Amino acid sequence: MNWRAALIAAFLIALPVTSWAAVDRPLEDATLEARALKLNQEIRCLVCQGQSVADSNADLAYDLRQLVRERVAAGDSDAVVLDYLHARYGDFVLLEPPVKPATYALWFGPPVLLVIGGVAVLLFHRHNRKRNAATPTPLNEAERRALDVLLKDDGP
Repeated sequence: MNWRAALIAAFLIALPVTSWAAVDRPLEDATLEARALKLNQEIRCLVCQGQSVADSNADLAYDLRQLVRERVAAGDSDAVVLDYLHARYGDFVLLEPPVKPATYALWFGPPVLLVIGGVAVLLFHRHNRKRNAATPTPLNEAERRALDVLLKDDGP
């Protein structure tokens, strides 16, 4: 009987934990909610870093989603909302940061590294092809005698 009471107590203790999860409160106006959802897809979760706030379950992502909804409900345009978040959190908060000298490495680094890698592979293969295609030099007399000795020793 004690184990049943313990199981029931554990269940009752764990039950309220599920109510602590943050639940998004959508806007009543469907068009404003659609704008907020679209904006949430453009904002990076600062905790997860590889997801938008729309895809993240982090507490900060929840806060940012609610902040976007508040700003949209207040009448801010999409650009104003993004500018507000950009001013507050910097370039990193945008999933597609602006192209400017500070972000050139983000935008142009991967393609440049890909081209450099391709050129390096091409040069490596070209060098190996030339080295393998070179005609071997003929054996001198001493090397020929040493080869004959080795071949005669391997006989049956």
